[in-house]
Amino acid sequence: MDNGLQLFENKKIRTAWDEQSEEWLFSVVDVVGALTDSDNPRRYWSDLKRKLKVEGSQLYENFVQLKMASADGKKYATDAATTEQILRIIQSVPSKKAEPFKLWLAAVGRERIDETIDPELAIDRALQTYLKKGYDENWIHQRLLAIRVRNDLTNEWDKRGVTRGIEYAILTDEISKAWSGMTTRQYKNHKGLKKENLRDNMTDLELVLNMLAEATTTEISKAEQPQTFDESKAVAKRGGGAAGIAREAVEAQTGKPVITSQNAVDFSNLIQNLIENVDDATDN
Repeated sequence: MDNGLQLFENKKIRTAWDEQSEEWLFSVVDVVGALTDSDNPRRYWSDLKRKLKVEGSQLYENFVQLKMASADGKKYATDAATTEQILRIIQSVPSKKAEPFKLWLAAVGRERIDETIDPELAIDRALQTYLKKGYDENWIHQRLLAIRVRNDLTNEWDKRGVTRGIEYAILTDEISKAWSGMTTRQYKNHKGLKKENLRDNMTDLELVLNMLAEATTTEISKAEQPQTFDESKAVAKRGGGAAGIAREAVEAQTGKPVITSQNAVDFSNLIQNLIENVDDATDN
């Protein structure tokens, strides 16, 4: 676990990064204390946890206990929750500070329902999100194309019986290793990333070669129609390998490595990103 601190309205919130699940975990007591200004946030959380249990919520059963540094410098076990769990807790906190988050969650829910009816809205939302983050417009259009290429690949995997989740991740790693020499996690570490999307932190050239790897994998799979996971794995290696050959050719011509440690922006903590989204929702 990689431990650290985040800030919410100048209140310290203890966090931990779980490398295996690629999830930030937040001290529930700290979040509750920041939202309620309670003199005894531990007691407040204890009472709220009992209330959730009475209501039939299974949320409390899924928390993990992590040792986090307290004000006295010693480490004590405390309830820690993922971003999704924290958002659920916020829904149950009767506080003025929590109300903007509840409004934001309602707005996000409405957006997702609208996007289910009209998928084009999701593309428009992605475009606006990248623009707000300061990405170059030409890069954005390339990134949206990369999303389409990825969707074509996953649709092909679905047809071949590849299971979403772990099998998707294994095949993605095979493609990544074949063209870049690194697994997705190793690539992220190279760029100093944690939860961020790797493709959002690729240069134009990295993004183009990654698209080439995935598009080639899709075309080989369509042509050969692999029947087993091992066959799809072999196809993934070959698709990524084609882009790997292209990478080596580019590097030979330019004299520079394609893979860089550059990332798009410095990582800002999840709580701060959430606050910005809440502000946007309440301003509109």
